[in-house]
Amino acid sequence: MNIAFFLLPKQEVVSVSEEATLRQTLERMERHRYTAVPVISEKGEYKATVTEGDLLWYLKANPDLSFDQLHRVPLGEVPLRLNNLPVRIDANMVDLISLAKTQNFVPVVDDMNHFIGIVRRSDIIDYTEKLLTAATHEKSLIREA
Repeated sequence: MNIAFFLLPKQEVVSVSEEATLRQTLERMERHRYTAVPVISEKGEYKATVTEGDLLWYLKANPDLSFDQLHRVPLGEVPLRLNNLPVRIDANMVDLISLAKTQNFVPVVDDMNHFIGIVRRSDIIDYTEKLLTAATHEKSLIREA
């Protein structure tokens, strides 16, 4: 089993550009109902993951900032609280699972750090559940025989 089995390709991933504004980021996250999205550079490199919490903490720290002004704030000005690490596509499953324990999704990059997609923790859990269910079913069939 390798990471590619779980990969949601970048074409299907909601992300924001490193050049996005705070307002664009908020609107994109709201439209897709996500609490975190990858931040991608102009060259297609994975840079970070921005969360709803990052945006809320920034707004709290800047109470004079109105919603109408958010289009003037570059996303780069927002401090990110978490350092969500990516995994390389050729990494082993142990590395992926280790990151997935603490991240809702794990960004996947190639050997040039270009973003190629994500692996969702929920997909790993669903796959594991299917394996466990199949193993349990097989055990019960053996006991019945």
